Amino acid sequence: MIRKITEYPEKVLGEMGKPVEKFDEELEKLCEDMFETMYDAEGVGLAAPQIGLNLRLFVMDCEDIKLVAANPEIIETEGEQSGQEGCLSVGKVPAVVVRPMKARLRAQDVKGEWFEREAEGYAARAFMHETDHCNGKLFIDHLPKLRRDMVVTRFKKEKRWK
Repeated sequence: MIRKITEYPEKVLGEMGKPVEKFDEELEKLCEDMFETMYDAEGVGLAAPQIGLNLRLFVMDCEDIKLVAANPEIIETEGEQSGQEGCLSVGKVPAVVVRPMKARLRAQDVKGEWFEREAEGYAARAFMHETDHCNGKLFIDHLPKLRRDMVVTRFKKEKRWK
């Protein structure tokens, strides 16, 4: 089932997510819905806060890495990259964000098993972007104030025209 995407400035997007504690059929169904919603919106990642749920959970399908990450944390980073980033909750309005080049993610899968996964480049950016959502941060929080204000203004302007 395709869920409604929560958009900036909804409160849930700025809240620290609650830990996922129940790994059951309900969680599996939620993850299926999240993948379906993400694909429908043409995204590469989607976090629970983006569908209005205050949970530390995201799904991702980017550069041959498809996973469910419950209670994610970035445990190691290396290097630096600068690149365009957008967000389904900010109308895909892009901005250049500086992030680490490599990232190691530690999380639980849909069954509750802990795993670690390393990524580089765009996939590492997705790890960090989606983990940020679980921590109540948006990519625009990484931007200088002027650039952030420009992205928000453009997003609001596009929303009024639709």
